[in-house]
Amino acid sequence: MSAAAPDLLRQYASFHRTPGNRACHWVGIPLIMVALLGFLARLPLGIAVAGVPLTAAEGLVVGALLYYLRVDLVLALLMVPIIVPIDALGRWVPVWGLAASFVVGWTFQLVGHSVYEKKSPAFLGNLVHLLIGPLFLVAKAARRV
Repeated sequence: MSAAAPDLLRQYASFHRTPGNRACHWVGIPLIMVALLGFLARLPLGIAVAGVPLTAAEGLVVGALLYYLRVDLVLALLMVPIIVPIDALGRWVPVWGLAASFVVGWTFQLVGHSVYEKKSPAFLGNLVHLLIGPLFLVAKAARRV
């Protein structure tokens, strides 16, 4: 784990102390990821690799994984088998389903913070926490937080 990883995860954890808020995030974050990757998969980048056209979804996934590699190698590697099926699901869900997933996911996030945590989301103070949220769930599942 890089020197920054414990600080980032600890800081993120300080905004997610209550069981209700954490439960809301276990539902909300994956729903938002499915929606975001599904929407971005519909935006072609106009380039192809080995004949496969790339979309903005691949751009986000590669960018996020490169960032995760800088934060923590093990967590980044654990994220790969999670993000691949989430990306595939997003490509399969119709646009109306993605919109619903996005709204429901953010509703869970807001309920978690307003009803249970009674504290603003971490990303309002640091936008990097939008990327740390999914990594935090992986870290919790791997017992690395």
